Amino acid sequence: MSTATAIGMVSESLRGMLFAEMTLTPAVPVTVLAPDEAGGPRRVNLFLYKVDENPVFKNADWQVSRADPATLVPSPLSLNLYYLMTAYAPNDTQNGNTTAHAILGEAMRVFHQNPMIPPSDLAPGLQEAKERIQIILNPVNLDELSTVWATFGQPFRMSVLYEVTVVQLDQSAELAAPTPERVRTIGVPDVRAPFAPPSIDTVTEVSGPAGRTVTVSGTHLAGWQASVTLSGDPLVTALPLTADTFPVTLPAGLAPGFYELRVDISRLTRKTLFIEVTT
Repeated sequence: MSTATAIGMVSESLRGMLFAEMTLTPAVPVTVLAPDEAGGPRRVNLFLYKVDENPVFKNADWQVSRADPATLVPSPLSLNLYYLMTAYAPNDTQNGNTTAHAILGEAMRVFHQNPMIPPSDLAPGLQEAKERIQIILNPVNLDELSTVWATFGQPFRMSVLYEVTVVQLDQSAELAAPTPERVRTIGVPDVRAPFAPPSIDTVTEVSGPAGRTVTVSGTHLAGWQASVTLSGDPLVTALPLTADTFPVTLPAGLAPGFYELRVDISRLTRKTLFIEVTT
């Protein structure tokens, strides 16, 4: 809202609104004095007798600064202000203090008609306030009223109590802190083609002499690794593939007969077949 002067600006705004909105003739002066401070004989007085921290906003978290979105500021001190409204007027020999009653009723009408201080009546320093300032009539507590009057050694006068909320006082700019970094990198997402698993299609030269070269062919083999065993003995281990075909050379000293050839592609696909070694 503002600095610590906001409390004074709220009192100034209430005083100005009462003076502007009351319709009694002649106009009724509005003062902001303690009960023991001298004022005019005919007036309405507002006395700020208590200030409490607002329980709703008491534990509010840090907020993003309106002046700099990259900065966090501590939550403002949020207050409830309590005013004693008292009307003064000379007593009439016949009607007593009915004039004071009329002044009090007119002042209460203004506050009831304006449960929130209109922007036009706000002091300049309150124009940018985040929260509207409400005026609430509190139930009269005779013990509390009597204590206020007794404290100042003044005779009891008919009064009413108002709560004005919420008044927020910004904390020092020195307490501001930068907003924590939450997004480290922003860029174009990595878009890839759908996964296509490798497959083994054919093995050539399944019958022939020892020492010959057989060719393994398949689909999507490039980029993976091939391992080949012949009856459990490794022929190729983790061979990087750059094409969809690759050669495998059989040992030269194989005896004639049938052998189990197992081809494995990065443990994603496997093919087992029997090849013949002839004389």
